[in-house]
Amino acid sequence: MAATTRRWRVHRLGRDGQTAQRADVLAGEEPLEIRIGGVSYSVTMRTPGNDFDLVAGFLVSEGVVAAAGQIRQMDYRSSVGPTGERDYNVVEVHLAPDVAVPDTTLPRHVYTSSSCGVCGTASIEAVRKTSRYDVTSDPGGLSLEHLLALPDRLRQGQAVFGRTGGVHAAAVFVPAADGGEPALACLREDVGRHNAVDKVIGWAVRESLLPLRGSVLQVSGRASFELVQKAAMAGIPVLSAVSAPSALAVELGEELGLTVVGFNRGEQLNAYTRQDRIRSG
Repeated sequence: MAATTRRWRVHRLGRDGQTAQRADVLAGEEPLEIRIGGVSYSVTMRTPGNDFDLVAGFLVSEGVVAAAGQIRQMDYRSSVGPTGERDYNVVEVHLAPDVAVPDTTLPRHVYTSSSCGVCGTASIEAVRKTSRYDVTSDPGGLSLEHLLALPDRLRQGQAVFGRTGGVHAAAVFVPAADGGEPALACLREDVGRHNAVDKVIGWAVRESLLPLRGSVLQVSGRASFELVQKAAMAGIPVLSAVSAPSALAVELGEELGLTVVGFNRGEQLNAYTRQDRIRSG
């Protein structure tokens, strides 16, 4: 079975001339092929683990599905022969009968690397997706104090990062009934930041929680166009990033009515769009 981490012996070299051998823990990275109805749809490089969440979230991000009932079955491919061994790098997806099967004659011909979520898209037009959820009217909202606390709360839950230092993380926080500190609903890690987000969204769709109204998506890296789009596809009104957003991410957030926050590092942050959702008091 594909491994989330691997141990590797390294030689540590220093300026003082000292050398040492030690075991290091590396983040796993392997290809995952997604097949729909037996036909290859996409290949992405990912950290193994929560693969069904990743696939479900990817299908939401691509606009293929928007609810758990639209995915009839997911499973790892079984090899042909008497052993019937599973291939943990291939996930077979079967959609519900009433779900339109995506055009697999124009698949992602280039594999999706761990650093890019839209690489290999068949056309420029296909990059932009239309969400089934409108976040413009979602009041969302949380206090500045609670928003500033999210990066530390995210970091505390990054178990794989703590062992390897080599993965991104994404987490969705949902509003508390009493208006207090938002609750951590799901946290996922991956070598690809877009994969980490897809894993969170996939968890939500499999739990029948979409749209994630009033929630906040906190990510460990920067806010790119693709992450704003993924948040919108899941009905998430607020995206908070530790690093900078891109200009296109901010423009898309403004267009969709989604709050884009960057440089959220515990003491201060930049609100680029829809700052009305952030309460300063």
